[in-house]
Amino acid sequence: MMKKKSIYASRASLVLILCQVISALDVPLDLLQPPTITQQSPKDYIVDPRENIVIQCEAKGKPPPSFSWTRNGTHFDIDKDAQVTMKPNSGTLVVNIMNGGKAEAYEGVYQCTARNERGAAISNNIVIRPSRSPLWTKEKLEPNQVREGDSLVLHCRPPVGLPPPIIFWMDNAFQRLPQSERVSQGLNGDLYFSNVQPEDTREDYICYARFNHTQTIQQKQPISVKVFSMDSLNDTIAANLSDTDIYGAKPVTERPPVLLTPTGSTSTKVELRGNVLLLECIAAGLPTPVIRWIKEGGELPANRTFFENFKKTLKIIDVSEADSGNYKCIARNTLGSAHHVISVTVKAAPYWITAPRNLVLSPGEHGTLICRANGNPKPNISWLANGVPIAIAPEDPSRKVDGDTIIFSHVQERSSAVYQCNASNEYGYLLANAFVNVLAEPPRILTPVNKLYQVIADSPALLDCAYFGSPKPEIEWFKGVKGSILRGNEYVFHDNGTLEIPVAQKDSAGTYTCVARNELGKTQNEVQLEVKDPTMIIKQPEYQVIQRYGQVSFECIIKHDSTLLPTIIWLKDNDELPDDERFLVGKDNLTIMNVTDKDDGTYTCIVNTTLDSVSASAVLTVVARPNPPFDLELTGQLERSIELSWIPGDENNSPIISFVIEYEDGLHEPGVWHYQTEVPGSQTTVQLKLSPYVNYSFRVIAVNEIGRSQPSEPSEQYLTKSANPDENPSNVQGIGSEPDNLVITWESLKGFQSNGPGLQYKVSWRQKDVDDEWTSVIVANVSKYIVSGTPTFVPYEIKVQALNDLGYAPEPSEVIGHSGEDLPMVAPGNVQVYVINSTLAKVHWDPVPLKTVRGHLQGYKVYYWKVQSLSRRSRRHVEKKILTFRGNKTFGMLPGLEPYSSYKLNVRVVNGKGEGPASPDKVFKTPEGVPSSPSFLKITNPTLDSLTLEWGSPTHPNGVLTSYVLKFQPINNTHELGPLVEIRIPANESSLILKNLNYSTRYKFYINAQTSVGSGSQITEEAVTIMDEAMASRQVDIATQGWFIGLMCAVALLILILLIVCFIRRNKGGKYPVKEKEDAHADPEIQPMKEDDGTFGEYSDAEDHKPLKKGSRTPSDRTVKKEDSDDSLVDYGEGVNGQFNEDGSFIGQYSGKKEKEPAEGNESSEAPSPVNAMNSFV
Repeated sequence: MMKKKSIYASRASLVLILCQVISALDVPLDLLQPPTITQQSPKDYIVDPRENIVIQCEAKGKPPPSFSWTRNGTHFDIDKDAQVTMKPNSGTLVVNIMNGGKAEAYEGVYQCTARNERGAAISNNIVIRPSRSPLWTKEKLEPNQVREGDSLVLHCRPPVGLPPPIIFWMDNAFQRLPQSERVSQGLNGDLYFSNVQPEDTREDYICYARFNHTQTIQQKQPISVKVFSMDSLNDTIAANLSDTDIYGAKPVTERPPVLLTPTGSTSTKVELRGNVLLLECIAAGLPTPVIRWIKEGGELPANRTFFENFKKTLKIIDVSEADSGNYKCIARNTLGSAHHVISVTVKAAPYWITAPRNLVLSPGEHGTLICRANGNPKPNISWLANGVPIAIAPEDPSRKVDGDTIIFSHVQERSSAVYQCNASNEYGYLLANAFVNVLAEPPRILTPVNKLYQVIADSPALLDCAYFGSPKPEIEWFKGVKGSILRGNEYVFHDNGTLEIPVAQKDSAGTYTCVARNELGKTQNEVQLEVKDPTMIIKQPEYQVIQRYGQVSFECIIKHDSTLLPTIIWLKDNDELPDDERFLVGKDNLTIMNVTDKDDGTYTCIVNTTLDSVSASAVLTVVARPNPPFDLELTGQLERSIELSWIPGDENNSPIISFVIEYEDGLHEPGVWHYQTEVPGSQTTVQLKLSPYVNYSFRVIAVNEIGRSQPSEPSEQYLTKSANPDENPSNVQGIGSEPDNLVITWESLKGFQSNGPGLQYKVSWRQKDVDDEWTSVIVANVSKYIVSGTPTFVPYEIKVQALNDLGYAPEPSEVIGHSGEDLPMVAPGNVQVYVINSTLAKVHWDPVPLKTVRGHLQGYKVYYWKVQSLSRRSRRHVEKKILTFRGNKTFGMLPGLEPYSSYKLNVRVVNGKGEGPASPDKVFKTPEGVPSSPSFLKITNPTLDSLTLEWGSPTHPNGVLTSYVLKFQPINNTHELGPLVEIRIPANESSLILKNLNYSTRYKFYINAQTSVGSGSQITEEAVTIMDEAMASRQVDIATQGWFIGLMCAVALLILILLIVCFIRRNKGGKYPVKEKEDAHADPEIQPMKEDDGTFGEYSDAEDHKPLKKGSRTPSDRTVKKEDSDDSLVDYGEGVNGQFNEDGSFIGQYSGKKEKEPAEGNESSEAPSPVNAMNSFV
């Protein structure tokens, strides 16, 4: 949070102050003026009778006034009383009590008069009363004997003192008696018991009265209270009556509420305006009543209503006439309610509406004195002149009294006087002095010359021009040496001459001139205004949560006017920082080292300059693990339970989440603490379950978000009595380790579970479903027993019972176990295999009889292996595979078989001991499948028009091969695929010579094998036919010519011009050099076509699936003649857009389609130019 203060208050406060200070001009003390009372004692003046009495009366005036006093309405001759003196140059009286005077002799009503040649001012009537603190009157106090549950009032009745004493109740040890909803002190000092309880019995109920003026405390005699409970009454009656008498006091009965104070159903209360209203209701009843307050026909005033004394007292501060009305208190308990209505009337002593103010007039001027006051009842207004009722005062033709106003007209110097206005009703009076001073004075400015004012930007600036003159001068303000008069909404001109700039800006700075003029003259004064930048905290301290012993830092970075010198002060909880070296104050930060709990609080950074002050605060919360609980107490001890209570330690600013209760068994495991239970952090007692024969100690650990506290100190020990065991061993099992035994195991009881000394176990067993008796054995200190000579894998009923020296635990439950297992005796029969496809088969078998399993049936295992491949007739190493089928299944699936193969399998049953014998081997065969790809593809012996292909048979033929399928297609220099050609080859072939191919052409080949089921996966390869050597030589020669290289560079630099020239030459039928070369060599260019639209699509290589680039070369005239040679070119398709390549040849545009399979087409593909063919051959 951040606060900003200015040396100036808000504008509203400024206006209020200005109006209060000056409504008429203050007369400088060097000018003639009537007296003005400046200081006087309070109207009701209670004095300490042991000290001197000082009655104040100070006044100012010109000439200086003289003073006189009246006492009880008559002149008080000071000179005749040796004990009374008046201070020099003052009207203050000093009554010397300490040298023999008595304060009681000076009780009375005193009034001071200050007088000079221009008039007389008088003080209030000052009532002098010495304080009194009388002793308690002697009285005989009888002991109060009261029955439990009844109400009781102990009366205080303090002596009447001045002022009234403060009452409180204490005991002989000077300790205040505790109060509550049931027992409380009333406004009159009495002590009220709504119902008494046995614990109220005592002999030292003492009422004390404290008299603050004399600083004395008076004590009443102790009051004795004896409360008789019903049990004690019955015992007393029984002791005094014979056995045959019927006796017995009634039990404590509950009672509905009855009001102890105030009595009756209604009452009245009168309070004065501005005072504190206190209303009280105290009720008797059992259960103790609860008090509630309402105002009939209205709401209790917000922000001024408070409840005290456990809501028995209603307190309303600063009451006004609007608070009059009926207030109802309602006392309620479970048996009913009672209420009382208090009718409140708010009266008012006189209070000012308009108090008369001093009036300064010049001769011949007019003026008025106004005196207006209000009150309930309405006050009477009376006027005095120079302390004399105006009706009998010397007449003044310039004045006229009109009720609460005196009108002055054409005043002269003799009209100067002091007038008093008195407003009074039955509840008090107001007295005000106001003078009329007739002067003729030229203007004078009282503000120092060239006074410097400094303000903060955007805050008000107040430039003083304190003045005096009679007649009252007119004030004008100017800015600068030759500035014009200031006017407008940006300025506020106050009656006392002050110029206010509500929001001063930087450009408001400068010199301001104040001019005062009246008919007697003119004067002026200059003041200076400087406007400074405000001080700001640009980086405020922030809320911090820190663990104990950590380090924390608060920042306070400021920005300020360069001409102001700021000082930074750090406070903790609005007080100085502790004098501790751990607090390090830096230039713009505060660092606290090794933080402790005491450092918790609010830290404030205050930045002060001579003009403004800003502050920002942040809270530091120091957290830590909670302190350990303490005062552990065991109550309600029973054989099997106990109540543990504790007091939580300090939570260290992090709420306690839970309490962990641990116990130690000093009998069985001393020094080892075990978890007992955990309860919420709001709980401080817990009922704990106990086990017999355990020496318990408990401790408590508090837990908050920071961590766990240290354990509390252990509680006292509590040894529980021995008893039979409550429980039997758990996890009882019977499992044979050999075919002819039964191993019985269990989890032993822990020490505290034994419930007594001599813990043993009774182990019992018998064969199930056989009419056998139980066989039992008692063992100790073990958790296993082996029964020998049992049949193989038969069920047994087993039970284990705990016992100690005091007896047995409850009858244990029985569990079923089995003696040891042996290997199964027979194999599964009727094994059948059903082949589903070339890689999957299903096997069935009949289950074996359960008696032959000789153990827990775990499932069946199928062993299967490949004998041979039917296509190769060759045997290989036998690798058996195993599939396990859990439970009593009788079938299973065999996946992952190889096609066209012979397999064998057998089935075995499995129990906990192992596998039984295998079933006879079952032979089955898988049908043919599609083959794998050929093992290799090699292309050799390239010529101009032929290639030799060789391939290997598939690694896995998966059947009888019927043929090979070979497909191929050309690829041009832009990696576009041509028409696809397919050749079917007998299965016994492994090579092929392809003829009539185009020279200097790349081809892509695909080959796969087939069985009667279908085609297998293919293998791909690429190869290139060779080109003609002479053509290659010429082409190389052209490519290495200097003019060709130069032309290529020129094209790169001037491609736009070259394209335009080429377009014009083509339209005219002309030829450019590159075209002539191409015609001379007659190199055919081809454009592979798609079957449908004359374009040829991309292809994807089967191995890497990388897309090939688009585009191919075409002749510049877009036509090629087909001739009767092998090297003839096909026609280009229609609708192909074209453009020139860098070497001047025409590039045909096409749109291709991406496919993973080879693209097929009816058009043949011819070879590109030898140079491009060589470039594409890798």
